[in-house]
Amino acid sequence: MDTFFSQTKCDRCGKELTDGRTMSMFNTECICLECKRKEKQMDEYTAACDAENAAVKRGERNFLGIGLPYKK
Repeated sequence: MDTFFSQTKCDRCGKELTDGRTMSMFNTECICLECKRKEKQMDEYTAACDAENAAVKRGERNFLGIGLPYKK
């Protein structure tokens, strides 16, 4: 079952999701907006976005991402 809208904590840092949530571009984690800002600063972010766009163009609607470039 998809818990994206029902979960209360960020999958990456554990922060409460009271200020908003989004899906990571690197994987299927539900992350807070602070983690999203950090993610956008990663060198691999453009490659992750390009891979996501290519998957959508192929009709792949459940793309798992290219993987987080570092360990949590």
